[in-house]
Amino acid sequence: MNKRYVVKEKMLLFDFLRLNLKSLSKNNIKSLLLKNKIHVNNNVVTKYDYELKEEDVVEIRNTLINNDLKDIKIIYEDKDFIVVDKPSGLLTVATDKEKEKTLYNIVKSYVKEKNKNNKIFIVHRLDKDTSGVVLFSKNEKLKFLLQDKWNDITKRIYYAVVVGITKDKEILKSYLKENKDLITYSSSRGDLAITCYERVKSNKKHSLLKIDIKTGRKNQIRVQLNDIGHSILGDNKYGVKDNKFRRMMLHAESLEIIHPITNKKMKFVSSVPVEFEQLVINN
Repeated sequence: MNKRYVVKEKMLLFDFLRLNLKSLSKNNIKSLLLKNKIHVNNNVVTKYDYELKEEDVVEIRNTLINNDLKDIKIIYEDKDFIVVDKPSGLLTVATDKEKEKTLYNIVKSYVKEKNKNNKIFIVHRLDKDTSGVVLFSKNEKLKFLLQDKWNDITKRIYYAVVVGITKDKEILKSYLKENKDLITYSSSRGDLAITCYERVKSNKKHSLLKIDIKTGRKNQIRVQLNDIGHSILGDNKYGVKDNKFRRMMLHAESLEIIHPITNKKMKFVSSVPVEFEQLVINN
């Protein structure tokens, strides 16, 4: 839940939202209504001319609001973590070319709306064109504890649609390096990368894979699948350029962690995009 308001005087819902969400345009507010994000007394309301009464409770749920980008779903939040569902096409963190439009900045703005002293810390990241589960820590100590034990206390499952028919299952091991152009490649020397996959479905052209990564090397899934001749659809960096795909077909479906302080097991899930399975069924 993002925001909660108690109505102090009678007015139309749209006017109330305009008054309290001053950073949003009229179109942004209409979008929240159309997407069932506005709740009044725990009921979804989509009509902008809905009449509010005193003591009504208005809530905006499960979205991080940003004027320039589509809504970001909050998967989980507590005093330690905030876990969100990153869309494809959005950077996790800033680069030399893009400083502002990042998942980090959106989540940071959200937590600071609650309290200007709130902070978030990057624990891991997804490539710009990969969608799915991203976890941020709310304190620096926890961030370092997570990063120090990351491969030991997490289980990360991805789904991908790739070119061709793969083996039923396979364990990919290689050493990865990065060149001066920031391209990751396999080498006899470098950092060990381990990727396990199993084929979920396939047709004559494509395979849908469930992928379990044992290490967290940069671009490791993309590079290793390309190395065995099964590049990810829509991967214009390591695969075959094909403009018919509006995104790269790689999705971080779930993240399981063991809390490094409490030892509590936690699992966060983002549904696999429907187009992944459609590509395997329809082609």
